[in-house]
Amino acid sequence: MGGDPARWAALPARARTLLTLEVNMFVLVRAVTYATLFIGLVLIYVPDRLLSWSGIVRPAAIELQQVAGIAIGVAGAAVALWCIFTFASIGRGTPAPFDPPRRLVIQGPYGFVRNPMYIGAGLALAGAALFYESLPLLGYTILFFLATHAFVVWYEEPTLRRTFGQEYEAYCRQVRRWWPSV
Repeated sequence: MGGDPARWAALPARARTLLTLEVNMFVLVRAVTYATLFIGLVLIYVPDRLLSWSGIVRPAAIELQQVAGIAIGVAGAAVALWCIFTFASIGRGTPAPFDPPRRLVIQGPYGFVRNPMYIGAGLALAGAALFYESLPLLGYTILFFLATHAFVVWYEEPTLRRTFGQEYEAYCRQVRRWWPSV
């Protein structure tokens, strides 16, 4: 409604509810779209190319390291998905830097660690490396964490400081960047 509270309040309750649902669905669709592109490229396409290039094939038998890899990968993917839905529902935005949340997201997984989505994605990659017993995939996982750390420190954190100011500073004092606070 163009940011005019009086016009919003003048709408009947049912119309406000329908508009809110429509906006929420649009945010969710955008978040899922961007997440699918990120997951498709970073967590599926590149690892698949690395495995193909290195000649590593799926293990013939499922042993302890494959079970551990599956568990770590599924846990990481679940954390990443939780983050995506938290961004959409609470922040009213997406994880994409070009379509960020409108509000600072400090609830859900972000209440424990400042970068749970990257941790979840990294765990999914680490799980795949363990499942396939792949050194190239392990190297990619390490490279992913290093690149992510650089992105967080040099782009994301300064942007969040400019956007959310003291609220973000207080959040940084309470919640660590990479190691979960409990």
